[in-house]
Amino acid sequence: MPVFKYRGYDNAGTETEGIIEADGQRDAVLKIKTQGIFPKEVSESTSSPKKILSKKLSPHILADLTRRLSTLVSSGVPLVDSISALSSEQKGEWRHILTDLKDSLGGGSTLARAMEAHPETFPDFYTGMVTAGENSGKLTEVLLKLADYLENDINIKNKVKTALVYPAFMACVSVAIVIFLFTFVIPKITKIFEDTSTTLPFITVVLIWISNAFKYYWWLMLASTAGLVLLYRRILKTKKEIIDGVLLKDPTGILMGLYMLRFSMTMGFLLSGGLPILKAMHLTSKATGNTVLEQRILTAQEHVSQGAKLSSSLEGFPPTLLQIISTGEQTGKLPQILIKTSESYESEFDRKLQRVVSILEPSLILAMGLIVGFIIVSVLLPIFELNDMMG
Repeated sequence: MPVFKYRGYDNAGTETEGIIEADGQRDAVLKIKTQGIFPKEVSESTSSPKKILSKKLSPHILADLTRRLSTLVSSGVPLVDSISALSSEQKGEWRHILTDLKDSLGGGSTLARAMEAHPETFPDFYTGMVTAGENSGKLTEVLLKLADYLENDINIKNKVKTALVYPAFMACVSVAIVIFLFTFVIPKITKIFEDTSTTLPFITVVLIWISNAFKYYWWLMLASTAGLVLLYRRILKTKKEIIDGVLLKDPTGILMGLYMLRFSMTMGFLLSGGLPILKAMHLTSKATGNTVLEQRILTAQEHVSQGAKLSSSLEGFPPTLLQIISTGEQTGKLPQILIKTSESYESEFDRKLQRVVSILEPSLILAMGLIVGFIIVSVLLPIFELNDMMG
């Protein structure tokens, strides 16, 4: 539906302006007048200011706004007034977006259609669920489910970040220490051995070679590292399926568990919200975070559209999950079973994540110990040989 910008005067004679959705110029004027505004200028918006304003909201803010909107609507507050109340409490970009939603609603738009103008802020699954809620008359319940889903998704991401903070910190400190040792400390020690005419042990020669590489070819190492990062980012953009295919073969099984957690949680959530299975599959494919699995789900979507069952259409998924889906299809309780399964996957994911972290930390300490041990042996061995020669 076309969007029109208008300027005019309200009943109090105050100049006002805004935007409105209408089927045409005449329809736009009629809608503006029904709001008690005398239009002075009405023109179709050829640009898309909404999308220029749209930026992805913080997931925390989005979850909070969704829950509060559900509370306001369930309390009997009209939707336009609810959005207006929320916008008055926000600042900056958030206020712009919520005000835009309020103006669109005042112009006769549905909430879902107003949100679709901000795709970077409201994901496809979000607007899809709002559409289903508005069509079924259960917008309050849908908003509450959306808030629960967003908060659960945030919690899962926070668990991963929290678990990896300490190992990542240790890794960075270890690399910094190694670079410092080989660049500044080792050259001063090995210079003593280079000035002697004795044959140095092989391990000491290797230490000197590594030290010289850090000292004289640091720029080459830096350039190589930057090149590898750029190459990885290029592959990530053009051939992401290669990386995602490798990730699926993760020997720990933690990544596959995370993907299945996302699949079961999102699929169950969307189906419980009233979305058709084909639409739910399409939206879920994007939520897994793996392009290989995304393609498999889209292929299964085609089979389901032709009358096949979901459990028999998904390829490369764990047999246990497929059996659970088959049971859900037979009992007619697929949404509830998928949500219950996602809780099980989340518990299993937590255990595997803690196990991997508990192994990763001592592994980093062991690696650092081996490097330090290599340096100590490389330095002490020629000293012992010199003492033997002097003795």
